[in-house]
Amino acid sequence: MKATFLDDRGVVQVSGDDARKFLNGLFTTDVSKLQPGDARFGALLTPQGKIIVDFLVTQVSSPAEGERFLLDCPRALAQALADKLNVYKLRAKVSVSNLSDQVGVIAVWDGAIGATPEPSFTDPRHESLGARVIASQGALQDIAAGLGAEIVGSDAYEAHRIDCSVPRGGLDFMYGDAFPHETNMDRLHGVDIGKGCYVGQEVVSRMHHRGTTRTRTAQVLLDGPSPEPGTPITAGDKSVGTMGSAARQKGMALLRIDRAAEAMAAGTPLTSGGLTVRIADPDALQGAPKQTVA
Repeated sequence: MKATFLDDRGVVQVSGDDARKFLNGLFTTDVSKLQPGDARFGALLTPQGKIIVDFLVTQVSSPAEGERFLLDCPRALAQALADKLNVYKLRAKVSVSNLSDQVGVIAVWDGAIGATPEPSFTDPRHESLGARVIASQGALQDIAAGLGAEIVGSDAYEAHRIDCSVPRGGLDFMYGDAFPHETNMDRLHGVDIGKGCYVGQEVVSRMHHRGTTRTRTAQVLLDGPSPEPGTPITAGDKSVGTMGSAARQKGMALLRIDRAAEAMAAGTPLTSGGLTVRIADPDALQGAPKQTVA
């Protein structure tokens, strides 16, 4: 088992009598089904259906505060997320606060963690991704010792994430510029099509039912050094997509489905920064499963 502190992650707390209803009316995931100790993957979207920020949301028991939810989100966007939620709350009985200076996120993988004194949950995006513990960086050593886990660098977790084909916002796609289906949120249990209204819901539902997604995030295999995130991927002189994060000769890429398919059918190699790029699973660019929530 391995453990590391993810210094790029922050924590936003939402609590109060109306917290569940409030969040459910905003997020892509069905917060109404969330139980203490569970987690769901979701996002807050623009009215046009593009991702403002994605996160893992978990419920923690707190009778004194009413229902309490913690959002494991990119630390760089934590305050902006808290501010946005405060704008939306109007008269709702909720309190929103950015806890990122007090606690953060510890990732644990390659083993089952069981119960912990700190809030913890299984990452719902992929069965092999592992678990998260909400705690301060200073608690990492004690938590790892209690779990019998080896403390490793965050680069090891990044390689593990890429190996599970899970995109990371800000590297594999840009916030404010990507639809949930383009980042595989529908495949990673982050979009509940049947939950009803939320911000951006009409656009997401239309893309899902009409199958109009033109771009997908996919894992790619590299034969040499990793191109920088944002480096164009081409097939001959035609743009096919852009590189995202990479580690250990694997990476993530945002690809145009039709152009990638044409290149594969014609036997035209994909390159990025002069290096060969191969799609790990070409079938992953096609279609989308009907089941959208674990």
